[in-house]
Amino acid sequence: MRSVGYDEQFAVLEIEFVSGDVYRYHAVPHAIHRALMDAESKGRFFVEQIRDVYPTARVS
Repeated sequence: MRSVGYDEQFAVLEIEFVSGDVYRYHAVPHAIHRALMDAESKGRFFVEQIRDVYPTARVS
């Protein structure tokens, strides 16, 4: 997975998975986005810090 965008004004994070699916997460603090970019294991970080925590919608 990888971040494909972060909008600081609206705290919206978009993540693309290996499958090519893109999901948009809302109300994600900038600190979480920074930590995601710094995480050694991004997949593990996602499971522990983002999934089921912030409102999400599939984009593609």
